[in-house]
Amino acid sequence: MDTENAQRLRLGDVEIIRLVEWQGPYAPARTLVPDAPARLWKEHEDRLAPDHWRPDGDQAVVALQTWVLRSGGTTIVVDPGVGDDRERPGSPMFHHRRSDLLDRLTRQAGIRPADVDLVVNTHLHADHVGGNTTGPAGGWTPAFPNARYLLPAADDFHFGPSNSYGGGRRLDDRLLYQDSIAPLHRAGQAQLWHGTHRIDARLTLESTPGHTPGSSVLHLDSAGERAVFAGDLLHSPVQILAPECSSCLCLAPARAATSRRRILERAADTRALLVPAHFAGAGAVEVRRAGGAFTFGEWAA
Repeated sequence: MDTENAQRLRLGDVEIIRLVEWQGPYAPARTLVPDAPARLWKEHEDRLAPDHWRPDGDQAVVALQTWVLRSGGTTIVVDPGVGDDRERPGSPMFHHRRSDLLDRLTRQAGIRPADVDLVVNTHLHADHVGGNTTGPAGGWTPAFPNARYLLPAADDFHFGPSNSYGGGRRLDDRLLYQDSIAPLHRAGQAQLWHGTHRIDARLTLESTPGHTPGSSVLHLDSAGERAVFAGDLLHSPVQILAPECSSCLCLAPARAATSRRRILERAADTRALLVPAHFAGAGAVEVRRAGGAFTFGEWAA
């Protein structure tokens, strides 16, 4: 894929812009989705390879990307990525990485940081919140000076000082909160929500816990067309085929599976385009029912 050009799609009255930072082999397939059997990948090789699985080496393929929505005159950035120059010692791929999101946003999409009205973090993992802020010269400050930042309240508690930064399990959790979340609170630009949160007549956030306590999805419903920006509810299309299989990154795998099945059912029944955070290739796909299970429909153009 040409990551130097933004991909654009319109659903109803909402324009969707996809900014791909990187995509490629990420981890062994059964490391990323431990319970998905080898036969499942092989049986669906024609749909999974090469965009989502490299059989030679058995590597799952993912993307790092940001979605931008323009709805009713509002510009919304969804999951602004890893950010630049972060201390992430527990995640070598993200440690001191430069994503250059602000440059790509301006150069590829024609959107300046000051033009952004709203930032949505579907959950508070390092590769979804790093672009919230810029710095560190003079300290970390909001990257989008005029934006409200919508943060799931359950994740803000879990990863914040009240829960001692994710219960003290990982140094990275403390670091990401301090450089990418706390500055939003200090600037008065953070808005916490729980349960559901309606952004406008077309866009609604819904809590889907499991991957993290506050993991969420963003529903789009406009002029009879629908999509669901599913965050990390799925990391690989193989989880459409086997929704009971959670990724190795889920904090509560069984709860994540319950949330995943619920969202897949709704996507299939409403013919909503499924837009997970890390699907490579086309990035988004329709979901179809197949008896009591699910299968792939058409990939996004």
